[in-house]
Formats: sequence, C-alpha cells, structure tokens
Amino acid sequence: MVFDSLLGMFSVDMGIDLGTCNTLVCVKGEGIVLNEPSVVAVRRGTNHVLRDGNAVGIVAKEMLGKTPGSISAIRPLKDGVIADFDITEAMLGYFIRKVHGRRRFVKPRVVIAVPSGITAVEKRAVYNSAERAGARRVYLVEEPMAAGIGAGLPIAEPVASMIVDIGGGTTEVAIMALADIAVCNSIRIAGDEMDSAIIAFMRRKYDLMIGLQTAEAIKMEIGTITDLEVDLTKQVRGRDVVGGLPRECTISSSEIKEALAEPAAQIVECVTRTLESAEPELAADLIENGIYLAGGGALLRGMEQYIADCTGLTVRLVDDPLSCVARGTSVYLENLTVWKDTLESDADDY
Repeated sequence: MVFDSLLGMFSVDMGIDLGTCNTLVCVKGEGIVLNEPSVVAVRRGTNHVLRDGNAVGIVAKEMLGKTPGSISAIRPLKDGVIADFDITEAMLGYFIRKVHGRRRFVKPRVVIAVPSGITAVEKRAVYNSAERAGARRVYLVEEPMAAGIGAGLPIAEPVASMIVDIGGGTTEVAIMALADIAVCNSIRIAGDEMDSAIIAFMRRKYDLMIGLQTAEAIKMEIGTITDLEVDLTKQVRGRDVVGGLPRECTISSSEIKEALAEPAAQIVECVTRTLESAEPELAADLIENGIYLAGGGALLRGMEQYIADCTGLTVRLVDDPLSCVARGTSVYLENLTVWKDTLESDADDY
C-alpha cells in the first residue's frame, strides 16, 4: 500500500463514469477533465479503430448514422454494461492516455462507477478492460454510491439518503445509510429508452424515420413529461416510411410527453418499489430529507415534479447532475482508506 501511494505521486489517478452515452473522467484538484461520447469508429468487421486509434468520443459520434459501408460507429456499452469487450478496452485506453499524458513509466489507479444491478461476470469484464487499457489498479464502485458521494449527501451517517440516477442506459435508485446501500433497484430504462420511444412515436404517428441523434435532440430541446405553460415546437427531418424520400414535419412538446409516458412511468415504478422495500425508520427519514436526482435524465423537463407528485416526497436536483457520478469516483479515490472496506474494491471480490 505504501509503495502504491508512492507511485500515486507520479501518476494521474482518475475516477471514471463509464456511461452508456458519455464517459467522464475526474482528476483530483482539477475536476472533470474529459467528457466525451462513449462511441468508437472502427473498420466494419474488425476491431481496428480508425485514424490510428483516435476515432473515439466526439470524433466518432459525429459519424453515427452517417458512415459508409466500410466503417461502423458503435457504442461498445449497452444498458450500462460492456457489449463489446475489445472496443471498450480500446476506448478506455484512449481516454486514459488522453488524461494521463506522457507519464508512461507509471500507470494510474482508476476508480470506475458501474451499475448496481450488473453481475459478477460483467464487473469482471469492466475490471479486465480497464486493466488491459493501462490502469495500474482498478476499483469499482456502484453508481448510486458514487452519485451520493459526488452530491455531498451524508451517506456515512445513520440517516437515510435517497438518490435516483437516471443515466443513458440504466436508472439507479438507492437508499443509503452508514456508508452502505440499504435498498437498491436498477432498471435498464433511461435516456436511451426515451430516445427509442421518440423514434417509435415519430414512425407511428408521422410515418417518419429518424435517427438516434435526432431523437436525442428532440428530447433535449422540447422533451417533457408534464404539461408546459407554453407548448414548445420543433422542426424534425427524416425519411418518409412510405415514399422513402426526405421529409420534415413539426412536432410539439405535448406530443413528446405522450411518447415519453411509458419510460417515465417505469422509472417512477422503480422509485416507488424501492421506497416500499425500505425499513420504516429509513422511510421516516426520507419525509424530511426527500429524494435527490442525478444523471442526464434528471434534466428532462418536469422530472422533479413528476416524481414528487407520484411519491409525495420533496424532490431536489443535485448540483451539476451530469458530472455527479464522476465527481464521486474522484472523492472515493482520494479517500481509499476510508471507503475501500465498504465499497467494491477490486477483482478479488468477483
């Protein structure tokens, strides 16, 4: 441990929020130093990353839906877990090298946030990918715990703290106390599922095929799950299902509310199921402490009010919900001696 600490003086140790849609890297004293899409562009049928291994992140996302037959722009993670081991390793290696710079004589320690519902096999895949990508030592921490730490909640105290982390691939709902998770539920319904719901709605109602990036833009610009005082509208372009030619139409936020009703209801059902499983004393604490929202999905219009109406509890948005988990991994890394006995530590656990 002493030798490991000495090596840490020469390496840029980092916390990583390895998300389905975006990967964020946080470094002690510097905050978020990298925030890029979890996308990699490869030669079709191979694992060879384009542009000498640099077609990753922002560069690769620009290619989504626009690649020729010889190139594939893919997301190597699905529903918060690794779908393609080799591509994830290449992506992690690129991000680690980009942050660690030229310090090649010593490898960094890395803390990675993972969904609470993944299996031991999936945890092992994340661990091995990070290790082969260039990490000296790898620690895994469950996403709701990292979000709680990053949000500054009193999770180490004998009082209940509840967080709902709506990411790209998964929604994590947890009640924490005494530096551990008391009750937790994880569902693979989150931002990606909302995008898919918008795509299905556009095809069903307007006979218009749109891509994932267009659906995401609709969600961010006019998406809502509650009624707005002023209905927002947006011009949407895509391909006509019947004629096959490019076409555009105008949609409103009230229509998107209809499209997002099902995934939003499933998220709230997960929240209520978690509350129903809590011990009475923990549930009593939440009347005063309420629920905290984190993740990109928490920014969807009306999400706070919707969950508050369905649960009867106060719902608050954490500071900078997009980077909350990444900040938590960095704080965990700074306090390894405090946290490592209570959180997921390394491969020996699985």
